[in-house]
Amino acid sequence: MFRILVADKLAQEGLDILQAEKDVTVDVKVGLKPDELAKVVGEYDGLIIRSGAKVTAEVLEHSGRLKAIARAGVGVDNVDVPTATRKGVVVMNTPDGNTISTAEQTITLMFGLARHLYKACDSLKKGEWERNKFMGRQLEGKTLGVVGLGRVGRAVAERALGLGMRVVGFDPYFSPTESSFKGRVELVEDVNALCKQCDYLTVHTPLTEQTKGIVGAEQLGLMKKSAAVINCARGGIIDEEALYQALTAGTISAAALDVYSEEPPKDRRLVELENVVCTPHLGASTKEAQVVVAIDAAKQVLKVLKTGEVINAVNAPGFDASLAKVLRPYASLAQRMGKILGSVTQGRTRKLKVVYSGEMAELEAGAVTVSLLVGLLQGQSDEPVNAVNARLFIKERGIEVEEIKSHAAGDFATLIEATLETDKEQHSVTGTVFSRSLPRIVAIDDYRMEMVPAGRMIISFNDDKPGVIGGVGNLFGQHKINIGSLTFGRKTQTQKAVLVLALDQEPSQAILREMSELPFMDGVNYIELPELETEA
Repeated sequence: MFRILVADKLAQEGLDILQAEKDVTVDVKVGLKPDELAKVVGEYDGLIIRSGAKVTAEVLEHSGRLKAIARAGVGVDNVDVPTATRKGVVVMNTPDGNTISTAEQTITLMFGLARHLYKACDSLKKGEWERNKFMGRQLEGKTLGVVGLGRVGRAVAERALGLGMRVVGFDPYFSPTESSFKGRVELVEDVNALCKQCDYLTVHTPLTEQTKGIVGAEQLGLMKKSAAVINCARGGIIDEEALYQALTAGTISAAALDVYSEEPPKDRRLVELENVVCTPHLGASTKEAQVVVAIDAAKQVLKVLKTGEVINAVNAPGFDASLAKVLRPYASLAQRMGKILGSVTQGRTRKLKVVYSGEMAELEAGAVTVSLLVGLLQGQSDEPVNAVNARLFIKERGIEVEEIKSHAAGDFATLIEATLETDKEQHSVTGTVFSRSLPRIVAIDDYRMEMVPAGRMIISFNDDKPGVIGGVGNLFGQHKINIGSLTFGRKTQTQKAVLVLALDQEPSQAILREMSELPFMDGVNYIELPELETEA
């Protein structure tokens, strides 16, 4: 007998599917606080949530018999995924159900901005008749900039094209060569290039360390004064303080927001501006979307519990029972290497080359390559990336993957070297596994080192000269952020080095900018990786 807890309001159609199973008991307990959820969650095999329940590390501390968590929606911001992974709990979302509703919300807000619908409605309800005050603009012929061309971004682009708009997109992991967008959506190299030419800007990416503040003061300053921005994705992708300043200064004309860094927003300066249209996170709030995600979540939990089949998991690579035990630590290493490569390499991805040397050359390493692809793609798409679909996503994005085996591994029994090539640059990461279970990075590019790929890290490329380490240490000391460890590799002949800092807490975007502005810095990259289970 399986027990499933539904901790948020779920459409009846989803509950019907669960309750129709004779060997399943369903309890609906809506509104549980984290401490209350923590007391009961271990009594259940499956947990279904929406955005209300907070599945924190404390909730998962005593996970008991819990095997699966399904989020009836796209984001899993309210789930501590690394802790769930360590506890052996698969975490899934339902990306298909909200796609159309969120895309329609985006288009609705764009129409609202273009025709002043909300202000005009409010004016008329007050007894006024001010036709001349609400002169609007046609959308046909205008340029829409789309940051992120995953499911929702593509759905928005399709609808904008249908309105006769010109659509310009930025997504380093998307290639239109094999899609219906070929010749219809213009791709640009970066967000800055997109901002310079659009009349409306909309963002559709997940919120990660790479996308947080991706539209900030610099990008807003490049836009036309008549331009407007829209966010129906996640709060924080557009820097809200920078947006407030741009709107009050007249740098851009307007904004439409459905999501916020804090929900509901306590700082109301932004939502109370006259030139801001705002809604309370309604992107997924259609009856049709709620039914679809409820059904999907119910079916996904049942499949995991009854057959072991995993659908739309955000941590699926850790649950591949068919993966040979000897390969599992290498798969973990590869996923971390992929995330590092994706963080330090700028530009549109063209090719990934993976070289397996030494003992790895004798093994079937396809599953390890897939783990590397998962690490590379996760956080770069609003779609779930797992062992099942990683190669498909790579193919859709037109990225070439080359796998090479070599019996020579130098000083190591086995090595994995991954090289990522973009239209701008190329970087490589080399790793191995010590004592059969301890993943280590032994080189970034040609800079040799020994680095533990875990936790909060900064990887910087910089000059190799006196004062670098002191300057960096002084910067973090001033901001009261402790450096847990420091690793570096250097080339005396070029006087260049790579510096890796392990931090005790996440640095702010301002601190990262301050570090990048140090005179000896060439590039600063922040990344967060799961802690190692084997590390104390």
